[in-house]
Amino acid sequence: MDVLFKIAVITLITFNLQLFGRSQPQHDPVNNKDSSAQLQFKTEIIDAQFNSTLYIKNVSLEQQYLFVYSYSETNKTTAVRISASSKEADGNFPITFVVRQQEGILSWQVPVYIDYVYKFQFVDRTLCPMDKTRRLNMTTQQHIFVDVATMSNSNISFSLMAKLLPDFELVHDVTRNVTTSPSQPQYYMYTFPEDVDTVLLKVTSDDNLCAVVSVQQIKCPVMDLDNNIGYGGKHQTMTTQAAMFLQKSNYQQFAAFYVVIVVKPINADCSVQDIIRRAEPESVTSKNLSIVITRTIPSSQYYKAIFSALSIFLGFYIVAAIIGCIYHGCGCHRNIMDLTHAEKEKLLGCTSMTGSVEGSQGHQCYDSQSSMLSDGNISECENQLLTRSQLSAYGSIMKNPLSESNHSAGSGNMEPNVSTSYRSSIGDNDDELDTSDVDFLPDADFEKDVLRAKTVLYVSDLARKSYKRLSKTFKVYHWNLITIAIFYGLPVAQLVLTYQQALLDTGNDDLCYYNFDCAHPIHDVSAFNNIISNMGYVLLGLLFFILVWRRDLLHRKLVVENPELERCYGIPQHYGLLYAMGLALIMEGVTSACYHVCPSYSNFQFDTSFMYIIACLCMLKIYETRHPDVQAKAYKSYFSMALLIFIAVLGVVYGSNIFWIFYALVHMLSSLVLSAQIYYVGRIKLDRYIVKRLFVLLASDCFHCIRPTYPTRFLMLFVGNVINWTFALYGAIVHPMDFASFLLGIFIGNLLLYLLFYILMKLVSGEKINLLTVLCIVAASITWAFALYFFFHHLSSWKMSPALSREKNRPCVLLDFYDAHDVWHFLSAISMFFSFLILLTLDDDITLQPRNKIPVF
Repeated sequence: MDVLFKIAVITLITFNLQLFGRSQPQHDPVNNKDSSAQLQFKTEIIDAQFNSTLYIKNVSLEQQYLFVYSYSETNKTTAVRISASSKEADGNFPITFVVRQQEGILSWQVPVYIDYVYKFQFVDRTLCPMDKTRRLNMTTQQHIFVDVATMSNSNISFSLMAKLLPDFELVHDVTRNVTTSPSQPQYYMYTFPEDVDTVLLKVTSDDNLCAVVSVQQIKCPVMDLDNNIGYGGKHQTMTTQAAMFLQKSNYQQFAAFYVVIVVKPINADCSVQDIIRRAEPESVTSKNLSIVITRTIPSSQYYKAIFSALSIFLGFYIVAAIIGCIYHGCGCHRNIMDLTHAEKEKLLGCTSMTGSVEGSQGHQCYDSQSSMLSDGNISECENQLLTRSQLSAYGSIMKNPLSESNHSAGSGNMEPNVSTSYRSSIGDNDDELDTSDVDFLPDADFEKDVLRAKTVLYVSDLARKSYKRLSKTFKVYHWNLITIAIFYGLPVAQLVLTYQQALLDTGNDDLCYYNFDCAHPIHDVSAFNNIISNMGYVLLGLLFFILVWRRDLLHRKLVVENPELERCYGIPQHYGLLYAMGLALIMEGVTSACYHVCPSYSNFQFDTSFMYIIACLCMLKIYETRHPDVQAKAYKSYFSMALLIFIAVLGVVYGSNIFWIFYALVHMLSSLVLSAQIYYVGRIKLDRYIVKRLFVLLASDCFHCIRPTYPTRFLMLFVGNVINWTFALYGAIVHPMDFASFLLGIFIGNLLLYLLFYILMKLVSGEKINLLTVLCIVAASITWAFALYFFFHHLSSWKMSPALSREKNRPCVLLDFYDAHDVWHFLSAISMFFSFLILLTLDDDITLQPRNKIPVF
């Protein structure tokens, strides 16, 4: 009974379902016909032949095709390329092609849409290659099945062709010409020869169509579509050229790789400046390329290039030691430390004859045991030296009663009455000078505003602070710079190493802007040559630091043994800024090396930050030489440099019209304020009344006077302001693309102008330039000329897209290892070293000159 019941229930349910189905009208979703008219699907199997084009006119929803290609596998690598096209198919009813092989499946449709926008009626695809040497499970008899179908109710025609690629493998040192388009990607295989460990892949083209070159491991499927090529292996965009250094160790499994090339339908990926164009089949042009893989330099060439550069820079140490022995040890240059005891006594003069003149030497002789002034720790010797220049004109206070030749006459303390030495310098007849109209200001020794208002200034006027106090002030420069270097350098190194790791993990060579034609890798570093070429900055910066340390050591010994002579003769020696210059040169090498680990738009400032600091420190050093009491504080100087770097970043990131106008105004205003500070020897305070005071001073010094109060300073500052205002207006009008280099050029131009002015004024003042300094000037001029020549080669540019930057790439020019930018590193390091030596030795000719005879300019 249970069995019969179950049968009855099942029969009843089936009957009800049939009734329900008949009561519902059914429609064919395609033909809108009653479902009772069953579709008749037909699949035609065709045994196809390679290299033969098949034209089929009636593929439809009911008519499908299966093409079978067969061939025998050999030990030679073989690839099959299938071409399919249809002019009648559209996006609503495309023709689908499904290819089945032993190891996988590949499918596409015609028409194909790239980025869902760009339509192509033809497609060429390369199937996964057959290679028994790398795929040991391959069967000898290979079959390829191509299923062709569509959902269209009407017949659509198409064409299909499959061909074997006899030249699928790239041959070492042989150029392969390739034609490809957005819907026809190409890839080929390359196998490392037994004796080759590193190769250079070079792809070039005569047209500017955007393409992507990828190097992938030997595995299937191959990423050869626009939307997936970035997910396999190393890749980079290109227009006219691309290059990759490839190491055998990265492809250890098969010692081979695929070279894949995909053309983009638009150039937006290669140049953001291009107008995005709609890509249609009739408007897309195929891209012709040339592929060549060549051997790179052996590891021995690495060592040869590195040690050659290292030996050149170590040679500077040897030359410096030799010149030091000849220049100082053999008496070619004499300073106070080289004088005999008798000569030192002669300079100090007769201790009992204060104020007398030693005729044979032409120098003042002063009491070496004179007491120190209580307020400023200034010795009587220094005070007497100062009075020589104090008797010259104090602006409108004194109308130059003496001729310029009598300015060298000294006196005692500035008392209301004229000292005996001063009387003797103008004659014994008191009637020759009416002192009733002369105000011998006794506070001129202590009031710097009165002292600095003199129309003729000497170093003795601006070197009144104690040596110990000034040394502490200038030492802050290099100690602060050490702190800045540590806190700046560590994040820089961390960031660029992170970039480099991201490049290795993603394989995206567009992250870093190398000269790929000459980017020799080592381990995980992509362009080791660009990094090691910065050794010159570090080694020569260290050498300069050692030379400054030696001078500082000798000078401290002089201060201990001959304090009176040190206070009265030569330029005041303070080495804080020189130490800072050496440290800045070392850090320039370090940060430049960090930048070249992965040069990009995001870290460009690493390469130039310390160049700004070097330029500023050099200008501060030139000014400090004869203005030691007026020097800016270290924290103010470094804060100003930080603002400069900040402005440089803004100029690159936000280089709009508003920024350029803002920059021009700031530049011109800063030039005026700085000029006022220099013109009035630091007597201008920067506060809210600065504009009012400047107007009053300009009105009194310029508008009411035919001749400026300080003509030399006025001429220098006038020329400097004209040049700087020209730079500012040029930037506001032209908008140079590389703002960082533009700003750096302004500072280098100002530094060069100031140095030329300083040298010219030395010569006009009757001072000489030592032979060593002349040689440094000549060497610096020559090396700077060659360095700038190589600098303007512009082998890459982060201001452009990566593809356009690669158009500037060039092969190596030195030892098959260094490119033109590396040569710039070498020559610029040497040039800056010689430039530093100029500042170090420029005033060696006046070490035995009394400070009251050394003019300020």
